[in-house]
Amino acid sequence: MRVPVMAGNWKMHMNSNETKSFIHDLRGRVEDTEVKVILCVPFTSISAAKDALAGTKIGLGAQNMSWEEKGAFTGEISPDMLLSEGVEYVIIGHSERRAIFKETDDMINKKVVKALEKGLIPILCVGETLEEREEHKAKEVTKHQLKEALKGVRVKEMEKIIVAYEPVWAIGTGKTASPEDANEMAVFIRETLKELYGEETSEEVIIQYGGSVKPGNVEEIMNQSDVDGALVGGASLKVEDFEKIVNF
Repeated sequence: MRVPVMAGNWKMHMNSNETKSFIHDLRGRVEDTEVKVILCVPFTSISAAKDALAGTKIGLGAQNMSWEEKGAFTGEISPDMLLSEGVEYVIIGHSERRAIFKETDDMINKKVVKALEKGLIPILCVGETLEEREEHKAKEVTKHQLKEALKGVRVKEMEKIIVAYEPVWAIGTGKTASPEDANEMAVFIRETLKELYGEETSEEVIIQYGGSVKPGNVEEIMNQSDVDGALVGGASLKVEDFEKIVNF
């Protein structure tokens, strides 16, 4: 049985002091939940988050990483650097990385493969733009992103990956895919994984929905058959909101 996974993606918010304060307030609110909770914090807050999360079941995640292990790559962070700070999860292929920083399918694939090689758990993001959805290309685009990102990934490795379906048009816009739309795409992603890795593996994979998830819509989203959690942006920056999402 798949355990729901709620991951907060703080993006470029929260300094180290704010991180400590947030986690101190959150810890007691979610300690009894059966949901897996992950906080993906900025690089500069990872050390503070590690200390504040000590003794909890909350997982620590990063928002990006390099596929290189070391060298002349100014501004990049290697997987070993993340591991040394206690990071367990890493978001890969977020739509903002694809759109703003021009990350390609090949770059994302390299990151997925390297993360798995190093023992980090990728939260792999896939999803279409509004234009692509209006052109009825949502499934085509998502399937392409998924297949390209997973090149070279073996069956046993696939079972560790979390897939986050995040329609680009619903990220930070206040718009949300209907629960039915979210589930239709989650089902499609699971069917694609079944084609690639078999039914047993596809049924093990956690598929999250990301895109303006809030306390007011999370229960309906989570009631869908194939949505196993959420990748939460803005609402993960408020302790009360994130608590309500985790304890949906």
